[in-house]
Amino acid sequence: ERKRTTKLYVGNLSFDEDTESVRSLFSQYGDVLDCYMPLDKETGRSRGFAFVSLEADAAMRAADETDGYEWNGRILTVNEAQPK
Repeated sequence: ERKRTTKLYVGNLSFDEDTESVRSLFSQYGDVLDCYMPLDKETGRSRGFAFVSLEADAAMRAADETDGYEWNGRILTVNEAQPK
């Protein structure tokens, strides 16, 4: 049986973060199934946000606990990603 997954939007990240650090933060809540951090085409650095996919229950718990959380000097914005 395939578990339902939820994709979270993680905003206000430091431009110095990388996918490994974001994956590490969210792996405290469950298996991170996917972690995508768009990069700026000009600089090759993070654009300050990422998408993290977790099993649905873990994702909701992660969003509850990390939204508004101060991480590396920035207040994170975390919520369920909305389809474009």
